[in-house]
Amino acid sequence: MGKPLFAGNWKMNKGVAETREFFEKFLPLTKDIDFENREIMIAPPFISLSVASEIVKDSKISLGAQNACWAKKGAFTGEISPVMLKELGVKYVILGHSERRHIFGESNELIAKRVKGVYEEGLIPVLCVGETLEEREKGITFEVVENQLKEGLKEIGNLDGAELVIAYEPVWAIGTGKTATPSQAEEVHSFIRQILGEMYGKNVADVIRILYGGSVKPGNIKELIVQPNIDGVLVGGASLEPESFFEICKVEIS
Repeated sequence: MGKPLFAGNWKMNKGVAETREFFEKFLPLTKDIDFENREIMIAPPFISLSVASEIVKDSKISLGAQNACWAKKGAFTGEISPVMLKELGVKYVILGHSERRHIFGESNELIAKRVKGVYEEGLIPVLCVGETLEEREKGITFEVVENQLKEGLKEIGNLDGAELVIAYEPVWAIGTGKTATPSQAEEVHSFIRQILGEMYGKNVADVIRILYGGSVKPGNIKELIVQPNIDGVLVGGASLEPESFFEICKVEIS
């Protein structure tokens, strides 16, 4: 299994000036973090990626993007190419986030194209899956997650596991202050690992990191990160403040 990944998704927050201000405070805090046993990634908005890239290039912080087109270039107004992201030193690309699915109407088919485009350019897709509150109450969480997983990865063939990350984000726990209990999160993570094993084999599935996302904060990170199949977290609101994100990233890993 790879290093646990602590990923910050800034969403539509922090322009260039605020990005500089964040890293001026955050980078000194990380000097005592043991990067031998964890990885930290931050995904700013597209407009702030360039300045973030310059700031983190001599640090151990990895850079992520919040979406990407499937094409290298062309007539795709408003989209960003994986090639452009790669030029900036981006390593990870978040794809299929519930906000992309539910606010902007991105389908499994479109997300699969994005995953393939990012993967083929040598960037690491962070494929997000998760159920709504209505779907959980109907008892179809596993069905929804399995469908999103298989459809989102249908264009990806053989893997060694290190070049893919999955993020389980129950939609009902994103930005609501509600968090899946550690046992609820672990149950779905274990199921995802099982499905990945059926798709790619157990050895590969054991290497693929599965993150939990959904109102992650300093107060609940310890009980989440100790779960056997939780390999890190995808953090929204709590990643916007240097101190709170640092408190999450420095958690003791057994």
